[in-house]
Amino acid sequence: MGRSRTRSRADEFLEFAAASGGHLYRSACLLTSGDTHLAEDLVQETLSRMYALWGRISRIDNPAAYAQTVLVRTFLTQRRRYSASERPLADVPELPVPHGADDPALRLALLQALRELPPKDRAVVMLRYWEDRTVEETADAMNVSAIAVRSRSSRALAKLRARLGGSLAELAGSG
Repeated sequence: MGRSRTRSRADEFLEFAAASGGHLYRSACLLTSGDTHLAEDLVQETLSRMYALWGRISRIDNPAAYAQTVLVRTFLTQRRRYSASERPLADVPELPVPHGADDPALRLALLQALRELPPKDRAVVMLRYWEDRTVEETADAMNVSAIAVRSRSSRALAKLRARLGGSLAELAGSG
């Protein structure tokens, strides 16, 4: 009985990972400003942490949202750890563009602008505007106050507007 129960938990987790992996990867790419290798590492770390908790996951109302929280917290922890010792030097890689996707120049401009934001500001932008989370949900995911989320959101959007300014309209209109 114990073995079949373990097997079904493993199957449930594999199903969860397959269903949520793509969304986690896209979110991780935004958090890392297009660093696909770091995004893959973040997703792998997130899924390994989720697997460790999987036996208790039935108490979590929304495992996918919880996985996003784990992803953001893992990203912020890694940024703090690497901030003193590592600096990425590579340019933003060319990402494959699916049929009907937005203009690649616009995508690269946005990724570069996101890269220039501090990691916590980038996380707020990703959670609030990519994930469409509320201020309270974002605060909970980042383990900060709602006021901090509002401040970071306002500051990050101002930086993005200043960085992209008229060039965003030009890039969006050129496609």
